[in-house]
Amino acid sequence: MKKLFAKAFLGLCALGTSTVAFAQEAADQVIEGGIHHALKTKFIEGGADFMSLVAIALILGLAFCLERIIYLNLAETDTDKLLSGIEDALDKGDVEGAKAIARDTRGPIASIAYQGLMRIDQGIDVVEKSIISYGGVQGGLLEKNLSWITLFIAMAPSLGFLGTVIGMIMAFDKIEQVGDISPTVVAGGMKVALITTVGGLIVALILQIFYNYLLSKLEAILNKMEDASISLIDLVIKYNLKYKK
Repeated sequence: MKKLFAKAFLGLCALGTSTVAFAQEAADQVIEGGIHHALKTKFIEGGADFMSLVAIALILGLAFCLERIIYLNLAETDTDKLLSGIEDALDKGDVEGAKAIARDTRGPIASIAYQGLMRIDQGIDVVEKSIISYGGVQGGLLEKNLSWITLFIAMAPSLGFLGTVIGMIMAFDKIEQVGDISPTVVAGGMKVALITTVGGLIVALILQIFYNYLLSKLEAILNKMEDASISLIDLVIKYNLKYKK
């Protein structure tokens, strides 16, 4: 038992030494060959297996982020202009004109308005239920694929930690083979452990930034949808009072 504790303590000391050496080496490589060269070198030193998995998680996560960014940007609508056009058409009793404005406008808010206007002759209750139901559908479309981004955010550091464990196993295998616990013996395994951990954490941080950005855009669009839905119901009530007496 004492030997086991001694080996564990010496292993931690070697890990600390390797950490300092790793940081110093990374800084030296950045100074000598630039960030691109340093990243390439560390990717190779970290091992093709786990570093490739971490890189794939980054690529797939960024692909989903890019798709959501494009979709949410296309989903943005000039709500004031849309509602103003619908209000002007309804004031004139031109329901078809209001429908055309909603149909020709891009975005989920216009789609919700069109669904409500399609049922304007069926009563305010039907219009309200239609807006709520179709708003839920559009909200689901806006949130689509966000779960995949959270998966890669969780997966990247997990892969890094798995590489860390395997690197530690490699280090202790070398200790067992050589019968010595000097830093030179365990440096290789410790290096793999540190590089994979850093890679996984960096990927998770990058994807987390994009994910929070997407959440902020999503919340802004959902708030606009709720405000526009209330305003549209008010316009329908105003239309009914004026033309459905």
